[in-house]
Amino acid sequence: MFPDADGNASVFSPFASEEISPPFSPHWKAKRRAAQALRELIEALITSDASTAEIDALADLVETQAATLATGPRLHGLLAFLRDGKHGGHGEVNHELNALGGWSNPLSPQLNMWLQGNRAFGTVRCGYAYEGPPGFIHGGFIAAIFDQFLGMAQLAGRNPGMTGTLTVRYHRPTPLNTDLDLSAQVQESVGRKTVVSGELHAGDVLTASCECLFVRPKQPLLQAT
Repeated sequence: MFPDADGNASVFSPFASEEISPPFSPHWKAKRRAAQALRELIEALITSDASTAEIDALADLVETQAATLATGPRLHGLLAFLRDGKHGGHGEVNHELNALGGWSNPLSPQLNMWLQGNRAFGTVRCGYAYEGPPGFIHGGFIAAIFDQFLGMAQLAGRNPGMTGTLTVRYHRPTPLNTDLDLSAQVQESVGRKTVVSGELHAGDVLTASCECLFVRPKQPLLQAT
């Protein structure tokens, strides 16, 4: 079961298995396609050595399309999509829009996560859009990936909360364009607090580890907004 924005259980869980859940509707299917095209465009733009004229022509095209979408119907944020009622529950919408694991969010590195018993696992691959040191992922993105992944892993403790502290240890630089594996487990869950630890590997090499303290809010999130 996947908790909704009020902490209640909903039927859909995007973390039930390693298999990526299909889109809830044709709308999300189309958005996934557009998001993937934008990811490919971003990667191509960052690595392109095309002429200035070609880049300017691309900018004209993208600006025109952005202006067209901006004048149409819009829903701003996860809560707006939930309240609209046509896009699925909290699990489905988060699975599409999340900044790290949203399949319809072109900024997402497509972090895939799943629970297996009392442990969590994940995979991710970051291209040149996430580069920090030459050839390696920016440390800030690694921290963000851990924040999202450990936040999912805490569901195994059935006491989900929000990030209180996040401590990352960088053992080695994490390479770009490499399939990365994540694992995590709940270390402790007492009262409103849950501690989760995790690791990030590139093949057999441990590149980073993390411990995170999550704190369950005193009131449902929708009441706090």
